[in-house]
Amino acid sequence: MRYLLYITLFCFTCSFLQVHRTAAIRSINVTEKTILYQLAENIVPIKIQQYGESTDMVFINLHDDELTSVDAAKKILEQYGGMLIEIENNSQRNIRFKLGRQFYKVDPNRMFSKEGIKKSLEQLGITSLKAINEVEKLGQRIVQLIPEKPKCVIALHNNTSDLFSVIEYAPGKKRAVDSKKVYINTEQDADDFFLTTDEHLYEKLADSGFNTILQDNKHCTNDGSLSVYCGKKNIRYVNCETEHGKTQQYYDMMKALVAALPESK
Repeated sequence: MRYLLYITLFCFTCSFLQVHRTAAIRSINVTEKTILYQLAENIVPIKIQQYGESTDMVFINLHDDELTSVDAAKKILEQYGGMLIEIENNSQRNIRFKLGRQFYKVDPNRMFSKEGIKKSLEQLGITSLKAINEVEKLGQRIVQLIPEKPKCVIALHNNTSDLFSVIEYAPGKKRAVDSKKVYINTEQDADDFFLTTDEHLYEKLADSGFNTILQDNKHCTNDGSLSVYCGKKNIRYVNCETEHGKTQQYYDMMKALVAALPESK
């Protein structure tokens, strides 16, 4: 009878703890608003979701076709809180807009410098000074939405198998000039990796066995990406990349990132 009582009490305690944990997760209040940004003659919706009150972690999704990253990040936000900023673009990667009689296309992760904007417009079609100025203002608006001195800005990205990987940043490879250090775990998929502006995070994530790149903030190519912008502004930044569809892998990497973040900002 005593053993039955112990078992009953154990089961009750487990159920209570599970309910308590679930309630704690559900207690995070989520608020949402959408800014309708006017880009030339088009509207670009920018959705902002705030999980709880913390702005330590600011997640940014610039490519609206990279949904795996967002799905995994929301699970992290539900547990730890933070902010999510998303550009809504009809599930398309590049933003298309009309200015005068011309249509333009730009990669939204190339709009954080004039050089990057110009090159992106040229690669995707045509460019003009007016178009560059319009896109630059959109980039500035995104930056303005980032709270002052966040613990970390986390860019949410996905890639396609063998088209973009950590190997490109290794010595002698195409993007080697952009990296200060590179750790490649040959037992991991090369398409799944972190890129960070912060040496502390680089060491922590590499020690955990993840493919990791430390950006060379002083000498990297000014391609207009958010990573380069944050590197120049001394903002702690991490880009987490996995292949499309690898939600569990992305979630596991996000958990490791949260654990690696320093306690203070």
